[in-house]
Parts: sequence; structure tokens; C-alpha cells
Amino acid sequence: MFFISRALRSALTLWAILTIVFFATRLTGDPTGFLMPPEMPEAQRIELRAKLGLNDDIATQYLRYGEALLRGDFGQSFFSKRPVVELFMERVPNTLLLTVPAFVLSVAIGLCGGLWAALRHNSLFDRSLTTATVVMQAIPNFVVGIATILIFSLSLRLLPSGGMGTWKHFILPVITLALATCANTAHLVRTCMLEVLAQDYMRYARSKGLSPAVVVLKHGLRNAILPVLTIMGLQFGGLVAGAVVTESVFAWPGAGRLVIDAVMKRDFALLQFGILVFSAAIIFANLLVDVAYGLLDPRIRER
Repeated sequence: MFFISRALRSALTLWAILTIVFFATRLTGDPTGFLMPPEMPEAQRIELRAKLGLNDDIATQYLRYGEALLRGDFGQSFFSKRPVVELFMERVPNTLLLTVPAFVLSVAIGLCGGLWAALRHNSLFDRSLTTATVVMQAIPNFVVGIATILIFSLSLRLLPSGGMGTWKHFILPVITLALATCANTAHLVRTCMLEVLAQDYMRYARSKGLSPAVVVLKHGLRNAILPVLTIMGLQFGGLVAGAVVTESVFAWPGAGRLVIDAVMKRDFALLQFGILVFSAAIIFANLLVDVAYGLLDPRIRER
């Protein structure tokens, strides 16, 4: 029942998000203003709205949208006249090229930094890391991106400021995404490890003459890692959301930038599908974390 309830909750959450997005996009205005020049006759504008299905009342549009989703029909872009699935899937690999390395880098930095800070409690490194995590959690993604461009592109001229081409174009956006999420991981790992290191079983493990590496990694980190797993889904969600902004800052031709373009042009079908994919990715990541946590800790399944 635990896994079924989590799956049903995820499905309901996704449908609620789609519903909110559907009605919110209709409040942004008439997309025909972007599709037709201002001097076009009103009759042609009305004809175009009818062709796009925008003349019907909002309830009818919503029901038609739900039926289309159940059929697997996600619609066509108002502007390119191509299926939105095709447009989006062309950009997804570019987004994964940023988010996957950024996620790995973020977890690696967070785990290593938090673990070392806990082992060197109250040291200069510990105090510096604590300050850095607080600062990084307070700085928006786009500010970090702009700062890296100013330093490494405009001032030092070491790396390109945007676009996609050589391996150098990956460095700044990946670092920007990783820095935005590794602070949370480092802070939580440090906190959990400090709590574990103070437990009686850790002192008992040391008294048995086990090596420090075995004590820390086998007895300490294994118990401290469970709470960290709960935020991994949120971390991935933060990366996905951050990719939307980061791709715009670095002019990276990914799915996030495509969603921003859809917002600016009021391309309803493309925007709705983009948010569907991003939301599904975040929800699925959190579902996997819930399942993993339930498997690792049977007490969770009994709640």
C-alpha cells in the first residue's frame, strides 16, 4: 500500500499542476497577437482563434485538453506548426548534457565537503563551508551565472560566455547548476554526520580498534546518508528548475530555454507540454526517493 499510495499521490500532483498551468496560460492574453500583424482584419483574427480552438469557453477547452492528453495527443506549436513532442525531444538531450553532470558534481561536492567538515568540526574549513553554504543558498541561480560570466568570460577571458560548441561551453553552466544545489547537500551531510558521530555505537566501534575509514564510512556515513536521500529528489528538481534559468543566461539551446520562449510567445501547447515534462521529471525523482527510502527503512512503509 505504501508504494501504491505514493504513486497515486504523484499522479494526482501532476494532474493538479497541469490544471493550474492550463488555466494560468489562458490568463496571459491572446496568442494571435504574436501570430498575426496588428493591421490584419479582425475577421481573420477570429478565424484564427477558431482554428486554434480558442473561441470556446474555458471549460470546453479544458475538457478537450484532458481528452487529448488521454489519447497521447499533446498538440502542435502555434508558431512552428510542428508537434510539441518533436520540438521538445530535440532539446532534451542538450538539457541532460547540463543536468546530469551538474547533479553528479553537486552530490560529489556536497558529500565530500559535508563529510570533511563534520570530521573537522569547528575547524577553519568547517566554519568556511558553513558560511559558504548559507551564502550559496541565498543567491539566485541567474546571479551565480552572471557572476561566472563576468569573471571567467569577460574579465579573465578563459571560457565562452554562452552558446553550445566545444567542451568549454559546458563548464560555466554546469558549475552554475551544481553550485546552486550542492550547498544544501553539504549542509545536510555535515549536520547528519555530526549527529551520528556523537552516538554511542560510534564510540563502541572506535573502541573495537576499527580503522577510522571503516568507522566513518561503514558505521557513520551509512547511517547519516538516509536523511540525505530524502532531499536528492528535491535536489534533482532544483537542477531541472535551475536549468530553465541557466539555459537562458548562457544561451544554451536546451528544453528550458524552449519553455521560456514558449512563455514569451504564449505558445500554449508547447508551454503546457514543457511544464508537463519538467514536472513529471521532478515528481518521478521524488517518487524514486520515497520508494528507496521505504526499502531502506521498513518503518516508513508502516506509516
